[in-house]
Amino acid sequence: MPKSVKDAIQRGRTTVEDVLQVGRDTVEDVLQVGRNTVEEVLHVGRNTVEEVIEVGRNTVESARRLGQGTMQAAVLHGREDIRIEDVPVPQAAPGEIIVQVGAALTCGTDLKVFRRGYHARMIVPPALFGHELAGTVVQAGEGVEGFPAGSRVVALNSAPCGECYFCKRDQENLCDDLLFNNGAYAEFIRIPARIVAKNTLLVPAHVPLEHAALTEPLACAVHGFEDSNPHPGDTVAVIGGGPLGLMMVHVAALAGCNVIAIVRHDGQADAAQQLGAAHVVKAPTIRKAIKETRELTENERGVDIAIEAVGLPEAWEEALEIVRKGGTVNFFGGCAVGTRVSLDTNRIHYGDMTLKATFHHTPAICRKALDLIASGRFQAGAFITGRARLYELNRVFEKLMHRNAEIKTAIVP
Repeated sequence: MPKSVKDAIQRGRTTVEDVLQVGRDTVEDVLQVGRNTVEEVLHVGRNTVEEVIEVGRNTVESARRLGQGTMQAAVLHGREDIRIEDVPVPQAAPGEIIVQVGAALTCGTDLKVFRRGYHARMIVPPALFGHELAGTVVQAGEGVEGFPAGSRVVALNSAPCGECYFCKRDQENLCDDLLFNNGAYAEFIRIPARIVAKNTLLVPAHVPLEHAALTEPLACAVHGFEDSNPHPGDTVAVIGGGPLGLMMVHVAALAGCNVIAIVRHDGQADAAQQLGAAHVVKAPTIRKAIKETRELTENERGVDIAIEAVGLPEAWEEALEIVRKGGTVNFFGGCAVGTRVSLDTNRIHYGDMTLKATFHHTPAICRKALDLIASGRFQAGAFITGRARLYELNRVFEKLMHRNAEIKTAIVP
């Protein structure tokens, strides 16, 4: 009981003030929560609207280009003769897809084709040119499943038949009816039904398209390395500092091998070290390169595995000279048709050496390559050292002819 009316009034006033204060705090909390909720909704809504606008813009642009009926594309007409021309936009037949090219990459094989004007198995001019790409599906033909419009994909440059003698022996890279596809240096490319079914892969959302476009050459490097029967701790020498040679260096280093890179130029030496080479040999002559490489091995016995990634007869002969007894040589670089080499048969026979030559890739290897890129272990960004528009393609190849410091250039239509 309050002692007096005054005490009761004082107690009542305090209680009312407490209630008011609690109410005020509650209202402010509600207002603050509401304010935060509204801001979050506005932010999410803003992001959603921006994404929809971006997707819509891309879709409209694709539709506009498709609707025009023609597109810009690089056409190989012969030796050192590439022309950027207006050609019909391809349409998807049953089982096929049309991909808007996000990035197409220059390649040592394309450089060889540019120099020679043809490739016996892959391309006969005049023909659409380029084969390393990733992009976005804009049209899917009847019967296509798993690749709706808007899918980000990497479409490989070939697919085996699955029915011939070699395919049935798990040698799909040697397929009697290996289907090749060219036309990556363009705004759009048609992917044949067999490649859609066997060798087109979805690109994870976190992987940039220009990184995904490395899948094809990386698959060749992974195939060549695995075909050499390596073991962790092996000493592996890679001859050549071009794109595939550097990929081979990186793949071997990631597999736990002790890698020696044999290169010609300072830029290649720097890149090889960045990609995991334990040693770099940059010698003015092949004889000196052989000597320096053997000196890097115990008792100068030679390397366990030598991988030639240049495609020159003198480099094939060099590979044999740097490998140890019982070792493996992989003639990975393809020489020109009709090339002959001179090899020491005595050294091969009494040294009990294994000689191999690895060509191309298989669907299973292509999936391994994309997984390696997506994992982040493979330094994809290190291989893309330049970017250019489609109309600059001739200038890009002219620079590559003079052995500049570029590894790969991403051509963005």
